[in-house]
Amino acid sequence: MMANIIIPYYSMYGHVFQLANEVVKGAEQTGAEVKLAKVREFEEVRQAMAEDDAYIKAQEAQKEIPEAEHEDLKWADGIIWGVPTRYGNMPAQLKQFLDSAGALWMNGELEGKATAVFTSTGSIHGGQETTAITTLVPLLHFGLIYVGLPYGENQEMLTTEGIGGSPYAASTIAGVDGSNQPVEQEFTMARRLGARVAHVSEKLSQ
Repeated sequence: MMANIIIPYYSMYGHVFQLANEVVKGAEQTGAEVKLAKVREFEEVRQAMAEDDAYIKAQEAQKEIPEAEHEDLKWADGIIWGVPTRYGNMPAQLKQFLDSAGALWMNGELEGKATAVFTSTGSIHGGQETTAITTLVPLLHFGLIYVGLPYGENQEMLTTEGIGGSPYAASTIAGVDGSNQPVEQEFTMARRLGARVAHVSEKLSQ
């Protein structure tokens, strides 16, 4: 039986959304059934960003993506989180989504499922690794099994270039002003992450 994979993500300017689409491709290549779902935006943020053209454009590109629900997590055999950094940690939108999933934690409904993270930061040292590592903490509380990106499959990480990617997560560097766009090496690692989680999820679900 092929795995069911959910990819809940939050993306303000579209960089994590771009990676999410590549993660979908990687998971689908294994035969998995894949759902992409965006985490609900705060109304206060939507109002504050109402005059920001880049934000408006990015949100318009995501308008057809359904919002993530806790039922999606129950449905899935594997969960791959799109987590942009906020001061080296996850954004409040994702934290609220996890914090409100107490019933899933209490009932152990996510225990034993594979999970992983992909992220985006403004600079090379802006939280590429800490965001994945700090996100791992609540995921372990839910009983999820973390899947990383090994060097053996991702030679792109063995570089001194300013690109994303680490053993902890697929990632991209958006630039301080958000003008950088993901490069093909980052897309490749995102696809591999999707495939890797799908394979692990299939084995765990048997």
